[in-house]
Amino acid sequence: MPWTVYILQCRDGTLYTGITIDLEDRLEAHREGKGAHYTRSRRPLRLVYRERVRDRSAALHREMQIKRLSRKEKLALIAEARRRRRAGGGR
Repeated sequence: MPWTVYILQCRDGTLYTGITIDLEDRLEAHREGKGAHYTRSRRPLRLVYRERVRDRSAALHREMQIKRLSRKEKLALIAEARRRRRAGGGR
């Protein structure tokens, strides 16, 4: 079953990166304050990036790659994904 790596933008403008097998369920948990401790006090949250990967191992690896990026690099990743979606080539 495919996994999803995602980035949320928090109310304070910070970015949170996570992984899940059920994105809608995980987003609901974040929105209800039952998600990660980091996001509980930073609601509302907005999904700004998502990427499907083949399995949990790939998801964990990609999550760490993204977490190591600078804020500027993360924003560029998000912008590129938006451009691809608008062009019809998104994931």
